[in-house]
Amino acid sequence: MDLNRRAAALVAALVQQRDTLGISVQTAPSGCQLIDCGIKVPGGLETGRLLSEICLSGLGRVSFVPASAELGGGIAVAVATDAPLAACMASQYAGWQVAAGNYFAMASGPMRAAAGKEKLFDTIGHRERPEVAVGILEARGFPPDEVCQDLAKACGVPLERLTLLAAPTASLAGMVQVVARSVETALHKLFELGFDLSRVQSGWGVAPLPPAAADDLAAIGRTNDAILYGAEVTLWVRGDDESLEAVGPKVPSCASRDYGRPFAAIFESYNRDFYKIDPHLFSPAVVTLANLDTGTSLRYGRVQDEVLRRSISLRHAGG
Repeated sequence: MDLNRRAAALVAALVQQRDTLGISVQTAPSGCQLIDCGIKVPGGLETGRLLSEICLSGLGRVSFVPASAELGGGIAVAVATDAPLAACMASQYAGWQVAAGNYFAMASGPMRAAAGKEKLFDTIGHRERPEVAVGILEARGFPPDEVCQDLAKACGVPLERLTLLAAPTASLAGMVQVVARSVETALHKLFELGFDLSRVQSGWGVAPLPPAAADDLAAIGRTNDAILYGAEVTLWVRGDDESLEAVGPKVPSCASRDYGRPFAAIFESYNRDFYKIDPHLFSPAVVTLANLDTGTSLRYGRVQDEVLRRSISLRHAGG
């Protein structure tokens, strides 16, 4: 499906709008292209929306919609895709930890498919050998040159054919692209439960966009809570109902033993060790499985507006 080529075309369009989007474009000494979407530049909502579509390799549409009244209104981030396996699992999923010395970033985007390092590609396919590679980094800065060289080598492309886009979690663009992962989290949960993702034909999801956060740690808490307690996802699937009924109750976040508190509190209770948190927590609040073959729709989970309100500390200032 040539995910990296598709993403590179979107990057070219993004660069053409650099002045209106509030981004900066530079070439690293190593030769790779670096696009700042919120580190030293303002970025913004539209930057975050376009960044999210690049994460999906152009195989999904991201839009802003009104958030539900029960979640206090505001805006929400909606995502729709008719190629969920390629868009979400082979591209958008942040499955690559980029770490070297004091540098750390969570990497997503189609460069993951070019590197093919993760075991999940053995199951889902979509490894590729592209002529260009595009990666998105959730980070406070760009990696040093030697890390860029390692990334290009892993992807099998020359350094000048590698593009890295970065935004911190607390930036506006960064928060948008994280909240745009509602469908991806549902698919990843199903994958972890052993469900055959080739049965999923289409996906749609929506999650509220939290208010601005003071720092990345607070943003991680709020964006996770937007998914865990506020996201609603519908997946259109093929096959029998019995397997859906067996897996369905395990998919939403409420199936986790850690469900029920703001993510920041859960994180602190495990001494900020992300890997001690129950992995079954990371999924949308509500998941509907709509069977295209039988006409059955099965809805699991619930929106937890009280926890979400605690998380974002929303206050009415009068009026």
